[in-house]
Amino acid sequence: MKLIIQPQDGLAPLLRAVKAAKKAIDIVIFRFDRLQLEEALEAAVTRGVVVRALIAHTNRGGEQTLRELETRMLAKGVTVARTADDLPRYHAKMMIVDGALHVLGFNYTRQDIDKSRSLGMVTRDPRVVKDASALFEADTNRQTYVPSHGRFVVSPETSRERLTAFIKGAKKQLCIYDPKVSDNAIQRLLEDRAKAGVEIRIIGKLEKALAGVETRKLTGLRLHVRAMIRDGTAGFVGSQSLRKLELEGRREVGLIVRDTRIARKMLEVFESDWKDGIVTKDAPPVPGSPASARAAAKAAAKGADDADRKGDRRKKVRKG
Repeated sequence: MKLIIQPQDGLAPLLRAVKAAKKAIDIVIFRFDRLQLEEALEAAVTRGVVVRALIAHTNRGGEQTLRELETRMLAKGVTVARTADDLPRYHAKMMIVDGALHVLGFNYTRQDIDKSRSLGMVTRDPRVVKDASALFEADTNRQTYVPSHGRFVVSPETSRERLTAFIKGAKKQLCIYDPKVSDNAIQRLLEDRAKAGVEIRIIGKLEKALAGVETRKLTGLRLHVRAMIRDGTAGFVGSQSLRKLELEGRREVGLIVRDTRIARKMLEVFESDWKDGIVTKDAPPVPGSPASARAAAKAAAKGADDADRKGDRRKKVRKG
């Protein structure tokens, strides 16, 4: 298992994987503007690697750029398929290279890779790779996808169930990257976990303030990743926000990992971003929660400082 951290790692991990490919590359594309990666895919075709690209039928920028990409890929010998239009958006980002699955929170674009905070996971777990390959085949051939592995998280089929279970499993701490958490059931669940004493922090936004849930705005970088770190021992990275449409209506892909080494690396990144983040308006902390304890300690420290200042003023008055 490997963790990709953007913008630190850049395009290099993807280029290394493509350049080392010997048999097959399957790539799912929502946005793409990296010429180096395009050239690496062409070189792979030239040396006999079977390269297949599944390209979204549309994105917010329109269809022209995607259709031009299809034309270029076809000219380079890539086998190209277009996603069906039965879902409002095909937003997944993943790549399978010779049995290694890359689940990405970022697009293959300069903005996402060089200017945004994002993460990606690489796994060779054969059961997870098998499930991801089944999804690629189903969507390429416009057939029904049948999920088979509990850690491979796919919208609209399994995201709500599996991410709900992931959040419910938090015992002490849950750290979340999400541009905007707005799903009602998820928000109620977060509030319930906070009441149970779980420390919950979000870099991003909440639709509404929740008691015991703290939020901060990322500074210095654009926030693009959707990720969670649970109790420092498990993590999630994917393309789906905790929004109803992305859980139930669009094609999204994510991966849950139960690897303490990876979770700790993710937490290190989160803590650094949290330290530098801008504090946003929070709801009152839940009594007895970690947030409440921090607020009480801060208030006590402020009270002690105020008392010291008042004592100093009294001494000055008596001396005068």
